[in-house]
Amino acid sequence: SELYYGSIWKAFPEKRASLFQASKSASRDKKGALTDLENSLRRLQSDYLDLWQIHDVRTDSDFNRIAGPGGALEAFVAAKASGKVRHIGVTGHHDPRVLTRAVTEWPVDSVMMPVNPAEAVLGGFLTSTLPAARTKNMAVIGMKILGAAHYILPEWGVSADMLIRFAMDCGITVAIVGCSSGAEVGALAHIGRDFAPLSEDEKNHLTGQFRPYAKRLAFYRGVF
Repeated sequence: SELYYGSIWKAFPEKRASLFQASKSASRDKKGALTDLENSLRRLQSDYLDLWQIHDVRTDSDFNRIAGPGGALEAFVAAKASGKVRHIGVTGHHDPRVLTRAVTEWPVDSVMMPVNPAEAVLGGFLTSTLPAARTKNMAVIGMKILGAAHYILPEWGVSADMLIRFAMDCGITVAIVGCSSGAEVGALAHIGRDFAPLSEDEKNHLTGQFRPYAKRLAFYRGVF
């Protein structure tokens, strides 16, 4: 993806400043994270990122390695201070307790987390991480909104439209939704332009349908 973007920024450098470019690093140490950043910038043909994210924080061990002496967090803070990144973020979809701790204790500007009806049933990301982010006035990036399209179930009366509206109703800043056709891009644009909040009946319908299968549908947590 970085190479694709980089080919555009190289051909049209004047367009770079008008768009918000994000990337990430899954390295847990400072040296590895800084190497990831330089590689990202080289591939992107850019000298800065708008958002650089500490990626996929799963366990207390992850947290301690990243935040400890010589950990990746030092690289993120230094990169922001130097102007190579404008904002720092953290992502996670494994353990809401650990991600909430990162949101609360780290100097991050955004969090990427799962937002869907299964999470409304299970609790954690929507009941702990999201309120913690709001307390710090952070951006919230919603992912796993369609569950890799596994949640679009016409026999349940569940559509992509309803799932995206559910996520937006949660008060997120950005919804990350993959597209595989021009028609899907158009559908997303339509939802964004003409967003209508879910009714209470629609919310109850979604959570009711997901409730018996929530643990299985939250496959990305990997803990059940």
